[in-house]
Amino acid sequence: MRAIHIAHFSLSRLFLGVRNVLNKFRRNVFRACSWLRMILVGFFLVATPMTTLHAQTTTQTLQANISPLGGLFTITSPTTLTKTGTVFSTYTSGAVSIQYRARTTQTTGSATITAKVTSDFSPTLGPSVATPPSAGDKLAYTCSGATLGTNCSGSITPSTTTATNVITIPASSCTGGGGSCSSADPNTVSVLFTLTNDPKYKTGSYMATVTWTISAL
Repeated sequence: MRAIHIAHFSLSRLFLGVRNVLNKFRRNVFRACSWLRMILVGFFLVATPMTTLHAQTTTQTLQANISPLGGLFTITSPTTLTKTGTVFSTYTSGAVSIQYRARTTQTTGSATITAKVTSDFSPTLGPSVATPPSAGDKLAYTCSGATLGTNCSGSITPSTTTATNVITIPASSCTGGGGSCSSADPNTVSVLFTLTNDPKYKTGSYMATVTWTISAL
């Protein structure tokens, strides 16, 4: 009976040991599963927004209204009228080079360059544009070589009250482009002045101012 009791006690201790081992293993497995579940939940929380992100695009319209425009550049100034010989030959200027850029409206546009004497010769008793001393007293100019538009033709008499033509530029014109536009940039035109050498002029130095104007439509 003692032997049976001892065997029963040994088996009980064995079962108890096995149960403790199983319980410890189960706790470890449960703990490991808990950590794994937390890792998976965290990964899901982190990964879910990344998988649900999506690209969004929109478009922007840019609009530019290109208006007609003109500009004048590098006009030779001052220009001296001189003559050759000793007789009453005509005074002439060197070539006045006018550089310009222009852009005109398509189909219906136009542009012009004009000249106007905004300050007559002074002092008095010399040449005069507004009130010449005689019919032979005359300031005039000619134009040549326009690289965009059509320059004036023949001899033009400038005025102190009215602008006179230098260049006429048609519609759909522009500087430095292709097609109907000029390839030159800037464009140029040459203007040459002449002044009658009237014997009634008093000797001395006389000066007048010519204003050039460009306009574009």
